[in-house]
Amino acid sequence: MSIESPAYSNPCHVALRVGSASSGRPVFETLPARAVGPGSYELLGSPGMVEGCAAGDLLKIDADGLFQIERRGPNLCVQAFGEPPFAAESLESLINAFAPLDGLVEAPSDRRFIVVTVPVAAGFPAVEAVMDTWAASVNVVLEWGFSNVFGPEGEPLNWWQ
Repeated sequence: MSIESPAYSNPCHVALRVGSASSGRPVFETLPARAVGPGSYELLGSPGMVEGCAAGDLLKIDADGLFQIERRGPNLCVQAFGEPPFAAESLESLINAFAPLDGLVEAPSDRRFIVVTVPVAAGFPAVEAVMDTWAASVNVVLEWGFSNVFGPEGEPLNWWQ
């Protein structure tokens, strides 16, 4: 990355604000990152709960965990939530389905959600086809969507164009 300097190249973790709990206290998601400048970080992993960013994005993060995108990376972030949690076999089938698209599929050990990081170059139709086929094969109530494609009002962000 052109803005990298030796002083800002160490891997670290950042806390991004997801929202607020019913108590009003903020809720954070911790993600792997790499410091690239004062308050600027390149995400090394896509979020499972935070919306609006993906691995490879360069973020400016404030002390409250709120962030601004400084530069978009090359990846889409797909988040899937299941009730009950996903079976190990379901996760494995999704991993296999995204392998040809160079997608990385991750989940916490309890598999209550799944995160897919896939290059935007794979194309929306290919990603949607994988997700739709997989969704039809799982035995859970499933909700999935792109987390870094639409803005707060549902408008396409068009950063990939």
